[in-house]
Amino acid sequence: MAIYFCPDCAYRYDEAKGDAHEGFPPGTKFADLPDDFVCPDCSVRGKEDFVNESTL
Repeated sequence: MAIYFCPDCAYRYDEAKGDAHEGFPPGTKFADLPDDFVCPDCSVRGKEDFVNESTL
């Protein structure tokens, strides 16, 4: 399981935890989020802008 973050506001999407508030249960892969997913905290960055923490 990976963790992805928004480069604008540092919102973190942890695949192991999901995001219940946004309707994504634990275990939901980042790749399985909708293509039109945008950062739920800042609404600035789209899915394609998120960074996988393991690539840093």
